[in-house]
Amino acid sequence: MLEYTEDCYGVGKDLEESAVSAPSSRATVTPPRQDGGTNLLAGPASSRMSRQRTRDTEPEMALRRELHARGMRYRVEYPVPGNRRRSIDIAFVGIRLAVFVDGCFWHGCPRHGTWPMTNAEWWENKIQMNRARDADTDRLLREHSWESLRLWEHESATAADRVIDAYIKRRMAVQR
Repeated sequence: MLEYTEDCYGVGKDLEESAVSAPSSRATVTPPRQDGGTNLLAGPASSRMSRQRTRDTEPEMALRRELHARGMRYRVEYPVPGNRRRSIDIAFVGIRLAVFVDGCFWHGCPRHGTWPMTNAEWWENKIQMNRARDADTDRLLREHSWESLRLWEHESATAADRVIDAYIKRRMAVQR
């Protein structure tokens, strides 16, 4: 579905189709090497990026705390049906609602995402592959009758309200 608010994420049919045909090899996002096998990202940038959390990020934890305080119960890091190597950030299994909290940098938020100057081509490819994987994940979820809701990390003020609205709509749809 890739439904972000405030026009932060536009996915066309071409990107969704490319996600389905995206190569399974990670070779397309492996950093290029210089002579001698040195990583082009070596140094402070590489060190900083290797410390980035992939789960339990601050925006995700804040959303989970707020949802829990409002009485919502959910599963964390639930496997995506059809691809168990991927996981759902917050899953409401009973009604099949998947919530993802996407980072502005890693998923290319047009409002807050930044594009590195060093090794720019590699980073552009990496972020495009992340977007294609998001589209493919949403496709897999739809095929297994799941609804997906994607939030940007900067949407913390309205995120819990949006999740609860989606939860209520999904619950009503499932009960029919």
